[in-house]
Amino acid sequence: MDIRIKRVYEPAEPGDGYRVLVDRLWPRGVSKEEARLDLWEKSAAPSAELRRDWHADPRGHDPERFAAFAAHYRAELAEPPASDAVDRLARFAREHDPLTLLYGAKDEHTNHAVVLRDALLERLGASGSPRT
Repeated sequence: MDIRIKRVYEPAEPGDGYRVLVDRLWPRGVSKEEARLDLWEKSAAPSAELRRDWHADPRGHDPERFAAFAAHYRAELAEPPASDAVDRLARFAREHDPLTLLYGAKDEHTNHAVVLRDALLERLGASGSPRT
């Protein structure tokens, strides 16, 4: 199973497979045509409150702070409606190879899509190092 993450601002490529935007807000400056989405799964994104707290923290991208954010986000992913979204994404991952989770954040290492991909792989029982 190949689950990738990619910035929505990067050009769509045929190798992306099934493309799912996992942000709650539409990315600025990206048209629907450019995004070439198969699905917009808002429910898989962090809650508005968690997102607001994360962006308000000037040190939010520090590893310690990111670990706290990831723990809170994982707790959200364990409860509806986010857990329902993870179930849907797991189904899409089984049906489409690859599945690319699209996000708008600038930092490719400390963002919610990294946490979501890991949670999704755990839900699917996949092992190994996923590709980005």
